[in-house]
Amino acid sequence: MTYKILCSDLDGTLLTTKSDVSKFTIKEIERVKKHMQIILVSARMPKAMRYIQKDLGILHEPIICYNGALILNGDKEITSTIIPAPCLENIHTVAEQYNIKLGLYYKDEWYVELDSERVQKEKLHTKVEPVFKNTEDTILDWKLRNIGAHKIMLMGTKSTADIAFQKLQESLSNEINIYRSNDTLIEISPKSVSKLSAITDLIKDKNSLNDIISFGDNYNDIDMLQHTGCGIAVGNAREETKKIADDITLKNTEDGVAHYVRQNLFN
Repeated sequence: MTYKILCSDLDGTLLTTKSDVSKFTIKEIERVKKHMQIILVSARMPKAMRYIQKDLGILHEPIICYNGALILNGDKEITSTIIPAPCLENIHTVAEQYNIKLGLYYKDEWYVELDSERVQKEKLHTKVEPVFKNTEDTILDWKLRNIGAHKIMLMGTKSTADIAFQKLQESLSNEINIYRSNDTLIEISPKSVSKLSAITDLIKDKNSLNDIISFGDNYNDIDMLQHTGCGIAVGNAREETKKIADDITLKNTEDGVAHYVRQNLFN
């Protein structure tokens, strides 16, 4: 089948390193973008996706940020869904009990309380600088501005993340989506959105989900891979993700997406 749209996750999927696409990936996207739309779909903030769009030569295409909580087409906001302040305060209360620090995200704003190895890694990998600010002050500022979080990152240890994840699932799972990024990180997004819901919103009245080939590696990619026309897991993907995929390509560090594109699209 000839697909009209390629949707790809970034970290662990399209990115060959922690922060960049390879020359091979750029070359393959350059080849197929003449025939299809290329839409990046990520948990990242817009600023951390734009430089990748630029490298791929697709700045004219829309992007899906924050696991679907924010869709942008250039400077135009297509949809925006936030976690409101009362829910954010409840999350903060749970985090404080276990000395877990929060990263708070809204559009291109990123707030953390303290510098840490984790914050330094994110700065390096996303090429974005955070604002260091007390969490209570950030929440108060957002209340006054009548906004909330597009994404929340909880940064702890394995043991504290294990406990906090369970507590959040028990108390707030009807209000938020809760993902384990790894043993020490918990990622939270608004309940009503996902990568799949954002793709569906973006293509409505234009294309069908069957017109899409998608690539991913993690739990938050599963719905996207399951419900698009063809869902491809990279070789380093979670086992749960591989099980539902239509096919499996090489690891992200081996240019898995680019190799699959070369072998299967517009040859």
